[in-house]
Amino acid sequence: MKHVVVDPITRIEGHLRVEVSVDEASGKVTDAISSGTAWRGLEIIMKDRDPRDAWAYIQRVCGVCTTAHALASVRAVEDALGISIPKNANYVRNIMAATLTVQDHIVHFYHLHALDWVSPVEALAADPVATANLQNTVLATYKLPFRAPETSATEAFEHDYPAATPSYFAEIQAKVKAIVDSGKLGIFSAQWWDHPDFKILPPEVHLMAVAHYLEMLDKQRELVTPHVIFGGKNPHPHYVVGGMPCSVSLTDGNAPVNAARLGVVDRAINMGRSLINNYYLPDLLAIGHLYVKAGKVDGGGLAGTRVLGVGAYPLETYSATSDGGFFKDLLVRCNGVVENFKDGVANAVYSEISAEDLTSSDTLTEGVEHSWYSYPKDGDLHPWDGVTEPKFTGPKEGTGTEWKTLNEQGKYSWLKTPKWKGKVCEVGPLARYIIVYTKAKKGILGDLTWAEDMMVKQVEAVSQVLGVAPEVWLPTMVGRTAARALDGQLAAEINKYYFDKLVANLKSGDTTMANMSKWDPERWPAECKGVGLYEAPRGALQHWICIKNGKTANYQCVVPTTWNACPRDSKAGQGAYELAMMDTKVAVPDKPLEIAKVIRSFDPCMACATHMFNAKGERLGVMTTDPYSGTRMDKE
Repeated sequence: MKHVVVDPITRIEGHLRVEVSVDEASGKVTDAISSGTAWRGLEIIMKDRDPRDAWAYIQRVCGVCTTAHALASVRAVEDALGISIPKNANYVRNIMAATLTVQDHIVHFYHLHALDWVSPVEALAADPVATANLQNTVLATYKLPFRAPETSATEAFEHDYPAATPSYFAEIQAKVKAIVDSGKLGIFSAQWWDHPDFKILPPEVHLMAVAHYLEMLDKQRELVTPHVIFGGKNPHPHYVVGGMPCSVSLTDGNAPVNAARLGVVDRAINMGRSLINNYYLPDLLAIGHLYVKAGKVDGGGLAGTRVLGVGAYPLETYSATSDGGFFKDLLVRCNGVVENFKDGVANAVYSEISAEDLTSSDTLTEGVEHSWYSYPKDGDLHPWDGVTEPKFTGPKEGTGTEWKTLNEQGKYSWLKTPKWKGKVCEVGPLARYIIVYTKAKKGILGDLTWAEDMMVKQVEAVSQVLGVAPEVWLPTMVGRTAARALDGQLAAEINKYYFDKLVANLKSGDTTMANMSKWDPERWPAECKGVGLYEAPRGALQHWICIKNGKTANYQCVVPTTWNACPRDSKAGQGAYELAMMDTKVAVPDKPLEIAKVIRSFDPCMACATHMFNAKGERLGVMTTDPYSGTRMDKE
């Protein structure tokens, strides 16, 4: 039995450590630990602050998720204060959310996950002529032509289309060869390039994907232009409690958001559609198809047992969340829990998540049994009653700064353990697709929205490409990665859908962007509380706030990576990361590429860095993760 540590395991947003015990003879992972290794304490920072500023502070949880936390935060405060936002603000917020999803998924696949599948070293053996032919074959075979209905056609042709000439791929190959020959791999460093998994794909697939990796380094930055137009900047665009802080006019050329700038937004949205449909999805399906043919359908873990979602994209403005208004008119009704999907849709069990579940202390809770926190009493707490009191106990072996092994019997992570009715759940794009597909097939949704209909058709189209049923490929590492690509395509269409609704509403003469009727704290109740829900790129996100005498009395974030990367619980069992690792076979324990690959299929999003300051504001130290510093691996 070999004990293997990979720390950090993420290429960005470090501070995630995993430990696995591997049977060297069989490659089976017999136990796994997922540990969040940094704590920011933003919940404590929010104490006694103005709730109207919460989005600005809490958005700094992450520089990658960026607008996700701002949106959940303003929704939580608006729920507490009983504020309904204008139609335009709802449309813009949906555009901002869909924009983040498109860009985040593309960055994840190409720059955080692709190098677990493809190798620049293998690309050197490719034939550029054969690669050009492959590119055309991939586009003809793996494009999924799904579009939102009745959206406007504002481009005569697609501007972003993959090059498919031998000279192009020969040029890329020469650039990669120069990097490899130099011995300074730079962005291609910190990987086990001699791992047998890289032989699953032919060299031409490696060259094609590496070429697209390099292209996306430039292209992805243009996708977030809507955040700059509507929110003033990116990362961390601006919001306001009550709506959006941007003035808009179709007739005033001096308006902060005018017709010309809306045209820039439209071009960014169309670019997202092109990149998803012409690069991302075809690349993903070509690679995934070969993996499924090779029998690589492991890494599902908790996905086939239990997934959770909270719903996404309000069609129109709504009254409240904790009163149920949020759930009444959603474009994507993935609010709920599906259990046992791996046994087929007929045997899957669906449970709704309703307003009553949000407020119940028995439904959504967090525990700290194996987390470096302490609660005033044993048991789990509802987020409104949540306590963030750190209690670091150190590793089982090693020191506080040099860990050797963590204590799986005690506390070993800075993440809490979220639960639904006492059970751990997986969240994310995979969860959203399992929930909507199950609800649709069981007739629970009734008439499907166009987005839900598209999701069902996407799943069925991929099942046909892969030649296996949804319950076989979806709850796997390949399925988790594929669902993220499908979610990207859906978000690209949702982006265009809400942009057209925004423009139509502006043309009608309605330019209102914010409801300031309850901006003054004198109009607030003495005490109130709210919850903000959002299906972030990585899954179900919930922000919870308690307001007392105009100040934040308690603030708790239950984020997707907390759901997935949580430590085990003596009653609920192990979380999604730990079970996914235990459901993954490792070919070479000294080079656990499969473990890195399955964890990165979740797109982990830990805190970027932890900074420490003294009372004078002087920096004492910085703990950060350099994504290019390599992977440290300790073995016993």
